[in-house]
Amino acid sequence: MTERLEQVAAQLLALGNPLRLRIYRMLVRAGAEGLAVGRIQQRLDIPASTLSHHCKQLVDAGLVTRERQATTLICRAHYPAMRALLGYLADECCADGTRPSDLADAPPSCRGASVSDPAT
Repeated sequence: MTERLEQVAAQLLALGNPLRLRIYRMLVRAGAEGLAVGRIQQRLDIPASTLSHHCKQLVDAGLVTRERQATTLICRAHYPAMRALLGYLADECCADGTRPSDLADAPPSCRGASVSDPAT
């Protein structure tokens, strides 16, 4: 459990930086195709070294994968890690208290379904 807690803390730390959060959201929106690093750089209008630093933090946290295709580096959101992080944050919702009166606004765990990915 301590290892998982440390992993989640590292992921939240990575997402705690506004620029990294923007990059991550961009990659989540891009879907399975991901985005070329050059395209991300153009969209954000930041130096390549700055982008490289922030992408490395997201990769190290397990939230992003990188793949070289010829001379192009493609970044993709690692969706199983995203689901696992969201699941970790919501899985024990209301475990020690009362469920919200309006279950439509409650996390899936309060409605009897889990958002976590058991494969990760």
